[in-house]
Amino acid sequence: MRKHIFNAGPCKLPDRTLENTAKAILEFNNSGQSIMEVSHRGKDFVAVMDNTIELMREILNIPENYSVLFLGGGASLQFAMIPYNFMKSKAFYLDTGTWSTAAIKEAKLFGEVIDLSSKDKAFTYIPKNFKVPSDVDYVHITTNNTIRGTEIHEDLTFDKPLFADMSSDILSRPVDVSKYAMIYGGAQKNMGPAGVTFVILRNDMLDKVVDRPIPTMLKYSTHVEKESMHNTPPVVNIYALRETLLWVKEQGGVKAMDKLSNEKATMLYNAIDESKLFTCPVVKEDRSRMNVIFVLEEKYKHLEEDFVKFATSKNCVGIKGHRSVGGFRASIYNACTVEDVKALVEVIKEFDKQHA
Repeated sequence: MRKHIFNAGPCKLPDRTLENTAKAILEFNNSGQSIMEVSHRGKDFVAVMDNTIELMREILNIPENYSVLFLGGGASLQFAMIPYNFMKSKAFYLDTGTWSTAAIKEAKLFGEVIDLSSKDKAFTYIPKNFKVPSDVDYVHITTNNTIRGTEIHEDLTFDKPLFADMSSDILSRPVDVSKYAMIYGGAQKNMGPAGVTFVILRNDMLDKVVDRPIPTMLKYSTHVEKESMHNTPPVVNIYALRETLLWVKEQGGVKAMDKLSNEKATMLYNAIDESKLFTCPVVKEDRSRMNVIFVLEEKYKHLEEDFVKFATSKNCVGIKGHRSVGGFRASIYNACTVEDVKALVEVIKEFDKQHA
């Protein structure tokens, strides 16, 4: 029986992605070979790569003056690659949780970091109405925070190049790509399996690379010039990512995903807000539609393990909060269905009746 999966990443994937990738692993394109065995430079896989890039451009409405890359190393490698390539002396980072904090740590290896943080209130809100210093090389933001449960719900605009980690909310809403110098993220939170990282880079940024020795694999120009094939790309992961893009397109694209995200998040947050046992610590206007964070009221804290066990008995899995913060987290990415969310809502209501 298929579970109601709320894992934060690797995430739940569409049935289409699972079924077609499984078939391709056994035999790809009537070739007598598995997708794991074919040459990444053979015409069959090159067609997959080209189609995946075309779908990314179509679904996200990516302008022609941007390159689409598929790399290894996760978003964590991009934390270092961005300042390595583009930080001359100083950069501005919006610190809204664990992953933006990690990005800041890497950036400090290359220069001064000016940061604005919501750490003062345990990252339960997104800082607003702030000004960026005029002497920074770029601005970096994390649009959705998987561990703390906050999200930037609109495209921000700055006078400086804007870099955005969209690992966990990519494909969940329309995005004006033209406002960003670069959008990147690990696929495993809303797009595909772990092991491939997407990068959407405005081409003129290649003219702004800092004059310093940069290892070949850490240069964006290397991957743009070699079309993500300087080294062997994560073939199976890209194939699965393509299947997810095809599924998103079939569902009606990012506008349909946006509507679905609103419906699921509203349903789940309402159940939490109406509960006597549970509460959401995040400021309402900044609540993530991808990662719903909730905790037990203080006098019910002793029921934490009981709730996880109860949810598991009802086939709801992956709701335990990140080890660094505790509590609960339900990740309701695109492939998470309304039925999945309804099942969790019933779990919350039933547990509430039993213990409140």
